[in-house]
Amino acid sequence: MGVPPGLPGLGEHARLVVPPGQDPVAILQEQGSSRIEELLPVRYGRMLASPFAFYRGAAAIMAADLGAGPRTGLDVQLCGDAHISNFGLFASAERRHLFDLNDFDETWPGPFEWDVKRFAASLHVAARGNDVGRRRRRAIVVQAVDAYRRSMADFAGRSTLEVWYAHVELQPGLPQLKKALPKPARSSARKVVTASRGRDSTRAARKLTVTVDGQPRFRSDPPLLVPIRELAPDRVAALGEWLDRLLDQYRESLQSDRRVLLDRFRLVDVARKAVGVGSVGTRAWLLLLLDEGGEPLVLQAKEAVRSVLADHAPAVGPGNEGQRVVEGQRLMQASSDLLLGWQRTAGDDGVTRDYYVRQFHDWKGGYDVESLDADNLELLARIAAWTLARAHARSGDRRALAAYLGDTLEFAEAVADFAEAYADKNERDHAALAAAAAEGRVPVA
Repeated sequence: MGVPPGLPGLGEHARLVVPPGQDPVAILQEQGSSRIEELLPVRYGRMLASPFAFYRGAAAIMAADLGAGPRTGLDVQLCGDAHISNFGLFASAERRHLFDLNDFDETWPGPFEWDVKRFAASLHVAARGNDVGRRRRRAIVVQAVDAYRRSMADFAGRSTLEVWYAHVELQPGLPQLKKALPKPARSSARKVVTASRGRDSTRAARKLTVTVDGQPRFRSDPPLLVPIRELAPDRVAALGEWLDRLLDQYRESLQSDRRVLLDRFRLVDVARKAVGVGSVGTRAWLLLLLDEGGEPLVLQAKEAVRSVLADHAPAVGPGNEGQRVVEGQRLMQASSDLLLGWQRTAGDDGVTRDYYVRQFHDWKGGYDVESLDADNLELLARIAAWTLARAHARSGDRRALAAYLGDTLEFAEAVADFAEAYADKNERDHAALAAAAAEGRVPVA
């Protein structure tokens, strides 16, 4: 198959273009300007833990790099942050265990290769950090990117409905690729799946709450978990009214049957929680609700801000950033959270912010990527590549994508070159943050 005219050749994807004069620390500081100041040291501290941890929090830096490089114009709904740790396990609305993408804070329309490159570079960074040899690192990346190409070719031959219904379901506790791996890798995968089945609202409530006057209330663990009663003891009533409004507006974004479900619960406590790596400092609330029998439901209301891709890939999105996240997630995932919704509300400080809401834990699970051996990383990469192709095939022109990618390893080899170059840059950027911390330019907890 030939490359359609006007598109960059497959080999051009090996090029890494960094905007002149880029200061990676300044990009992170600019993001922090609208975040909760007391949590910024936690964010920088988490990013400094390793080059891979830095990579997880540096989506804005990579968005600028991708925006400066070649682009195909073959647009899809992008995850925007498709690194390998953002693939994992969760429950479908029908209580089936699925493997899929699970973070959509940066979702935005844009060139398909941006997700592929972020995915591929994350594999190289993780493998390097786990002391996987250079040849094996490259082989893992090439195989994963080629799995994306082959999966897209397969989706190009399917009907639209077949693509829409495709998903990776875990049958007896393991992904479909389990037979291709050595026994130790299968055993590790089984443990991850088993553990994720125990992660639900009941477990979250048990871990995160204490009993106060006979009622469950969020425990205090500042600055990571701070109950509303401690954040503003003189304004608990006002904050409670604000959170009631937030919940009411969120309710309106749900399907009618799910509103009935939500109405079975009453809000009893709220806490602010620091979540993730790159997200630390954005406002994230945990909401504890109880049904008439006292069984818990823990929801997370997370602030949604402008996608880091928006400056580099002009597109028209919904006016509400929470709605952008939810609609992108629903478009890319095979099955989304039963209680996924959004709202916009003015906080007690008078600032209007957008949020999206989901269950805090619903069979969610994933690999500790920084402890994976080469076999397990290969397993995860191959399944994730199929999953990413499926997500892109739902929103993009899968036949044009398959035609562009062709039937050779050229694209995979080029992206592997890019991934290695980006892993080098990521280490330099990580070192720049460490130097800024040593100089006192950024605070670190």
